[in-house]
Amino acid sequence: MPHVSRLILVLGDQLDLKSAALEDFDAKYDAVWMAEVAEESTKVWSTKARIAMFITAMRHFREALREKGWKVIYHEMGEWPNFGEALRADLKKLKPGKLVMVQAGEWAVQREIEKVAGENEVPLEVREDGHFLCSREEFAKHAEGRKQLRMEFFYREMRQRTGVLMEDGKPAGGQWNFDHDNRGAFDKHGPGLRVPPKRFKPDEITQEVIAMVNESFAKHPGALEEFDWPVTAREAKAALRDFIEHRLAEFGKYQDAMWTQEPWLYHSRLSAAMNLKLLDPREVLAAAEKAWREGKAPLAAVEGFVRQILGWREYVRGIYWHLMPEYLERNAMHAQEPLPGFYWTGETEMNCLRDAITQTLRLGYAHHIQRLMVTGLFALLFGVDPRKVHEWYLAVYVDAVEWVELPNTLGMSQYGDGGVMGSKPYVASGKYIQRMSNYCSGCKYDPAQSTGPKACPFTTLYWDYLLQHEPKLRQNQRMSMQLKNLARLDEKQRGAIHMHARQLREAYS
Repeated sequence: MPHVSRLILVLGDQLDLKSAALEDFDAKYDAVWMAEVAEESTKVWSTKARIAMFITAMRHFREALREKGWKVIYHEMGEWPNFGEALRADLKKLKPGKLVMVQAGEWAVQREIEKVAGENEVPLEVREDGHFLCSREEFAKHAEGRKQLRMEFFYREMRQRTGVLMEDGKPAGGQWNFDHDNRGAFDKHGPGLRVPPKRFKPDEITQEVIAMVNESFAKHPGALEEFDWPVTAREAKAALRDFIEHRLAEFGKYQDAMWTQEPWLYHSRLSAAMNLKLLDPREVLAAAEKAWREGKAPLAAVEGFVRQILGWREYVRGIYWHLMPEYLERNAMHAQEPLPGFYWTGETEMNCLRDAITQTLRLGYAHHIQRLMVTGLFALLFGVDPRKVHEWYLAVYVDAVEWVELPNTLGMSQYGDGGVMGSKPYVASGKYIQRMSNYCSGCKYDPAQSTGPKACPFTTLYWDYLLQHEPKLRQNQRMSMQLKNLARLDEKQRGAIHMHARQLREAYS
């Protein structure tokens, strides 16, 4: 290919035809550059579903660009071992006058691109990622002078700024959130009949990717037999319509509920499409708000969904870029245990963990409460090094991009940031899981017991966590009730819990 005026870098999580990097593309002189590299799948031991999700979406995006008549330089898996080497080679060969990109979704990737551009003396233009509703600069302004960066206050600002679910300058329904309406659990009969989420049958491109992943990454965990994710913008829009029509109305009430072998329930299945930029969050927010205004979904459900996108999603991105790269190293509770091996197999006698992990490995997916209050909770109570937990979450989920995954895992789930993301550790005994699911039914462990042969490991480790960290937790007023309950344990009970917890760590390490 001859000299190009500008080389437009498109990363695997930037598959947006309306991207700021492409807005002034000159089809005569410019070229788009994309690369599949094995390092992105091996720096964390990614599941087959996560690898396939990114690569098949990238290849479909490549074809969409070519249909526009644009030049696309695309390196398929196996051509280059890592991103830097591929880019260096093409910069030397093409000698572009400029590199153009939108901000990367990972701090290390952004630094690598800047390094390669500098080494080759190629000007690099980094543009604001218009996919998000809050820029990094706007978040930094929000954070300026604040001792605490609480999502609730940020979320209210975003509602006011965007006008989403607002009426005459006030929140719709007269309140900012409806959490009290959105904590429902299923009765003994379970979730009942529902319309299953729309599936997307793999086309020829996706089938080729699945075959390649199964061959090239055969030793990686997970499976692809049920791969049916939306991998194009058209499919992502269809998935959005399906969610709005069939599941949004009950999403709020049951967003925290869990049920054996029910991965989807009333969740949207849209996070991967949004995180790869196949779906604009503005379109998602507008569709949800319209459903409420047309009487198709209650306000509590819509607000709970809006909060996840306009609140949490934008907030965690702000936290990530505001605190990186130091944020990655935080470990406020000095957790040092290794990640138990069953996280890679699902082979455990604990029903809840077996179901959530097996589902994750099979589908590349678990909903937010399975992540926070099952897999994440156990790792927190067990005392796993939060960076190891982060690496697992980044590896196993199809929607995992570091800007969104790291704060949610290290901060919200593991309390590794010491309270930036959450005002207290999200710790609970097995009783929480019993209340919000049917996982405990038929399990060999009893969530009411903390010691003895039937003791639930969650319950044992919960009390041991409080015992270990009692001095630090006493400084947190939100932990006062849990510590009052801890004070009721006598020395004999404390010793028995500590011994049982030590045995669990020895057995699972």
